[in-house]
Amino acid sequence: MALCLAALLMPGMAHAQKAGYVPAPDNLKARKEFSDNKFGIFLHWGIYSLFGQGEWYLNSGGLNCHEYAKAASAFYPSRFNASEWVKAIKEAGARYICITTRHHDGFSMFDTKYSDYNIVDATPFGRDVIKELADECHKQGIKLHLYYSHLDWTREDYYPLGNTGHRTGRKNHGNWESYYEFMNNQLTELLTNYGEIGAIWFDGVWDKPDFDWRLGEQYAMIHRLQPACLIGNNHHRTPFEGEDIQIFERDLPGENKAGLSGQGVSNLPLETCETMNGMWGYKITDQNYKPAKTLIHYLVKAAGKDANLLMNIGPQPDGELPAVAMERLAEIGEWMKVYGKTIYGTRGGCVAPHPWGVTTQKGNKLYVHILDLQDKALFLPLDGKRVKKAVGYTDRRPLKIQKCRDGVMLYLSEVPTDIDKVIELHLEE
Repeated sequence: MALCLAALLMPGMAHAQKAGYVPAPDNLKARKEFSDNKFGIFLHWGIYSLFGQGEWYLNSGGLNCHEYAKAASAFYPSRFNASEWVKAIKEAGARYICITTRHHDGFSMFDTKYSDYNIVDATPFGRDVIKELADECHKQGIKLHLYYSHLDWTREDYYPLGNTGHRTGRKNHGNWESYYEFMNNQLTELLTNYGEIGAIWFDGVWDKPDFDWRLGEQYAMIHRLQPACLIGNNHHRTPFEGEDIQIFERDLPGENKAGLSGQGVSNLPLETCETMNGMWGYKITDQNYKPAKTLIHYLVKAAGKDANLLMNIGPQPDGELPAVAMERLAEIGEWMKVYGKTIYGTRGGCVAPHPWGVTTQKGNKLYVHILDLQDKALFLPLDGKRVKKAVGYTDRRPLKIQKCRDGVMLYLSEVPTDIDKVIELHLEE
């Protein structure tokens, strides 16, 4: 088969047949566009960046939430420039941005009338960074996705109590109806005041997985406000009804090296999120940034598994993206200028991932991404498909091929040393 059956179907079609949620035509169109985009940048940013200890510091540091909240009075990211952020991210080849609007610490990074604990009312900065970023994304033609936490380590009405946030000093009275209404009010603001939103990226249900979070009602509200808005939930389980994408944390679909992604792989559009260094939020001691080669390989492997890569950066408390992160963005951007056509708009190829690399496919063109091969010959199992010709993607030079019973043998002029040696195969239709 030239493409897996799942890739031939409209993404999520199998889930559309359920009795409840039926995606709107605009939603199905948005799913396809999401799968075509392949590459996004995740931004974990909040008052936790001031501590330089990552986004979980309120919980992991055993801090009192009321003392922690005082950091808001010192949060003044004077070097934040939405235009520069979006420009750098777009030049890296990313097609969308996902930013934390409210993380587990409960601080809102947008202008909300349902809590004074937000960047406009509680900080001397007094600017709505989500609004500025949304306006710039719309201006520069890049999608904006919004992260939103279901759990809260600060609010007294937060319910249910899970496994985290027990040492933060909050007087938890646990009023689920109040908290649920608060979340839905904020989500309504985000989907009303900031223009077109590409996706809502939920997190936190894993803290109390057996609780009835009333997600169905919440999802319906989101789709009612913006039918094309995609919903993903990082709950580490197979997707629930009403979700439009499936998320994998620190793992490629079908893998579980980090222990967070043992769930099955659905027919929905797929996304894997990974950090550029070791943390999601800014950590001053974490300078262990992955080399550009490693990041590019992760992007390529994700595409070979028919998934997007959402690669994270933790902005500094002053509002700048770390210098090393900017360097990596530039390096990835240079690679994408040359090889982007073998990633964007493709689906996982008819040759499954192997230790040597992966394949991506668009129509009758199969792109063979050789990432680690210590030989000059490579056998590709093609399940009965026939190859008309094979050429080097960049130099367009024909490659010698030998047609075999179950595939084709490619003969290279030398052992590949490129970050990604791409061979373009033209298949018979």
